Amino acid sequence: MLEMFEYDFMQRAFVAGIIIAVLASISGTFVVLRRYSLIGETLAHSALLGVAVGIVAEFNPLWSAVLFALFAAWLIEYLRSAFSLYSDAVLAILLSGSLALAVIIVSLGGAFNNSLISYLFGSILAVSSEDILVISVFGAVSLFLLLLFSKEFYFIAYDEEVAKTSGVKVDILNFLLVSVVAIIIALSIRVVGSLLISALMIIPTVAALRFRVGFVKTVLISLAIALVSVFVGMTLSFHFSLPSGATIVLCVLFVFILSLAINKR
Repeated sequence: MLEMFEYDFMQRAFVAGIIIAVLASISGTFVVLRRYSLIGETLAHSALLGVAVGIVAEFNPLWSAVLFALFAAWLIEYLRSAFSLYSDAVLAILLSGSLALAVIIVSLGGAFNNSLISYLFGSILAVSSEDILVISVFGAVSLFLLLLFSKEFYFIAYDEEVAKTSGVKVDILNFLLVSVVAIIIALSIRVVGSLLISALMIIPTVAALRFRVGFVKTVLISLAIALVSVFVGMTLSFHFSLPSGATIVLCVLFVFILSLAINKR
């Protein structure tokens, strides 16, 4: 098993995978508690649109993915608050619109190649040293913000109206949370893929909630599930030449099924 760490690409993939597992599981807890699970899928498709633009324009797709995901996150929160639209309706509109634009841009630019496929489904071979640097820097900032405002995020998820009357700056914190989630998703699609990152963010938290052990322990269980799934998924991906993102998600699903069996009520 240890022989896979002799390869530089596997070392980079595991570093990126561990960072992503930590970020996705912690942010996913707040997303699930707010019943906002579809936002991961929506922002992933928006990030894919950024990737398509980056590939066609011939600059780093990771940067364009972050920018497009951030813009989509701000647009979602603005439409939800300014026009009193239902959250799921806003997410569905942007999800389908982003995917449609991505397909058109790629078709017109003739850029539907292996590079884009790696962003769709994830690829451990695609993670570069520059990607590790970007993921580490933005990941550290995202984790810092999640931990710094964790009490406020939990309060808002529990009851947004009570949080407002208690003096919590709900609107600003909502924009901050969706921004952090957008950055995490954009960083993650290199390893997990835009079609699968939402599963890594949501399923570990849903599995952890089955244990009914309180907020902090739920976060820790979700983190453990994500880390184990990433490690096992990447190991299987290396030895059996499987897509890394799909293998990781299958591992997460397996743990989720176990959580249902263990906690039947």
